Amino acid sequence: MPSITKTVGVVVGLAAVASALPALPKLTPKQTHIYNLAKRQNAAAAALGLADVDILQFALTLEWLEATFYQQGFALFGDDQFRALGLNDVQLADLKGIGSSELTHVGLLQSAIAQAGVQPVQPCEYNFGFTDAAGMVATAAILESVGVSAYLGAAPLVSDGGILGTAGSILTVEARHQSFIRVATGAAASPSPFDTPLGPKAIFSLAAPFITSCPAGSNLVLTAFPTLALVSPAPAAGVSALAAGTVLQFQSDAAAGATHCGFTNSAATGGTAFAPFDAAAGTCALPHNLAGTVYVTLTSAAPITGVLTDDITVAGPTVLNLS
Repeated sequence: MPSITKTVGVVVGLAAVASALPALPKLTPKQTHIYNLAKRQNAAAAALGLADVDILQFALTLEWLEATFYQQGFALFGDDQFRALGLNDVQLADLKGIGSSELTHVGLLQSAIAQAGVQPVQPCEYNFGFTDAAGMVATAAILESVGVSAYLGAAPLVSDGGILGTAGSILTVEARHQSFIRVATGAAASPSPFDTPLGPKAIFSLAAPFITSCPAGSNLVLTAFPTLALVSPAPAAGVSALAAGTVLQFQSDAAAGATHCGFTNSAATGGTAFAPFDAAAGTCALPHNLAGTVYVTLTSAAPITGVLTDDITVAGPTVLNLS
């Protein structure tokens, strides 16, 4: 057993060395906030039982969905139907290129997962509800927004720098996909100075309605929240014209347990703006100062911090594109 005298000597020596080192720069309040947020998110990942390879599997599940979405859509609808929407030949080629990119992302993620000694998840069976080319492009705009939010939300959960770099290289391309589709459909290319991250469970809840079944061994460890749907105004009417204060009506089998609507958007303080929810009518009012893609959930609380967590999420999210 080391003596107390020796132990004290070591501590004093270390203190002397430390005092001789140059002072390290202190974190700014903003950097400290980001650091603490990252720690909370990593703790959340641990609580969900997600290791780095699980996050890669989660990303691969989304990429399989997106790649299959474009494959099925282009097989169903001819070029003339997309040109009828106002897309020129260059834009049509770009749209098809997005589908090719998603398939390439699948290959990259499969390789990374296999290198970790794990069997990559396989594609599932999907029901995208295709009826026409216009509906496909509208759904593509939502999927690409969700893809950006998925990679943003997963980034702080990843501990391996190499994996984070790979995810970042996909994220930037997903953002370009999103911007292209927004411009091609007449929406603002960049309606907000920041994109909105979402946690894995919220992202999976957005993807789950498209998935009818998955092969054995390809089911994620995540479970989806109860679904949430916008009833009024009708989504087909175009929600981009909605003004702050507009009363929105939602439907969910879990609505009885909700007290608020949470509108998650980068423009909201803390990430989410909360509005009281009338469970009897299924309604809440659209808050002010939101733009671009907004994710709406039903919640059981409304923290003044604006931080939405899984434990207060009752149903959702569903997507509003406000500009």
